Amino acid sequence: MTRSALARIERGAALLAAMLTVALVATFAAAALWQQWRSIEIEAAERARVQSAWVLIGALDWSRLILREDARASGATGGTDHLAEPWAVPLAEAKLTSFLAADKNISSDALAGLPEAFLSGRIVDAQSKLNLMNLIQNGQPVQEQVATFRKLFELLGLPAGELAILTRNLQQASVGINLAATGAAGAASAAASAPVRATVDPSRDTSGGNAPLLPQQTSQLVWLGVSPATAAALEPYVTVLPRPTPLNINTASAEALYASVQTLDLANAKRVVAARTRSHFKGVEDANKLLQPGSGQFDANRHSVASSFFDVRGRLRLENTWVEEHSLLQRGQNADVTTVWRERGAGTTTEPLKP
Repeated sequence: MTRSALARIERGAALLAAMLTVALVATFAAAALWQQWRSIEIEAAERARVQSAWVLIGALDWSRLILREDARASGATGGTDHLAEPWAVPLAEAKLTSFLAADKNISSDALAGLPEAFLSGRIVDAQSKLNLMNLIQNGQPVQEQVATFRKLFELLGLPAGELAILTRNLQQASVGINLAATGAAGAASAAASAPVRATVDPSRDTSGGNAPLLPQQTSQLVWLGVSPATAAALEPYVTVLPRPTPLNINTASAEALYASVQTLDLANAKRVVAARTRSHFKGVEDANKLLQPGSGQFDANRHSVASSFFDVRGRLRLENTWVEEHSLLQRGQNADVTTVWRERGAGTTTEPLKP
């Protein structure tokens, strides 16, 4: 092999080594750039999540303040809750930067480049719906309430068999909760008071170990054997509250009022709803005056004109990403508003929504 051929081979090997080196460096640089981009995206997402959470916490505090002030104002007017009060006005999706721009200390130039953020929310009277917890009292079904839910099932065209399953599983869930609250001390006391071992019927599980979970929301009624379609149909008319509650006739729908009185027809229920838009009811007897003879009467034990539980939803949207918070608030006798439970969810939209 001549010297020129060897030189060409050496130059080719050097060129190949240089190309491999460049490819390796480019690969490492691309990997480092991707890692840096990924870290920036994660940091930005975490920052947006924390900021959204703080905004929604502020919205929840705003809701509690409104309900507290409403209780203080209602105390002087008879203690009623109705749909003409400030808490019942929903907050349509509003651009947060518009509120900041309205501040004289913040110029529009300082807001340039900020992401589009929109806040919306609403407060709903939880006692405007039929409370599922009214079905069971002291571990036993309440027949009047069972008849109420049966009437609602018939109105919505839902399977009557699912109501029986719902009632039975709710009874088991309530027994399980009561046994869990009793604790080990109660079990030891019961064992000491009954030293003779009793025969246990295997067809009845009273230990609560196999009892279904007690739901907190209507969508969770599937835990009690209800189909998702039935749970979705009940959503506008049924709620799950920590304790039995009366139905507020100032805020309830015509369907809920219709189901709550066995002899009430839907036409009279709609008449009551139409009448309260002109002037809210100050007492149950005011609504009874509108009912025709033989159409039944609202019961002060099962109906009211005031509420203690409120459903609060807040939603913050940053461009095409949204964070939503759902809370249940309880207002006490002294206008104290506490949070019963709170949950948060997030997601993305296919395209940014228009304000």
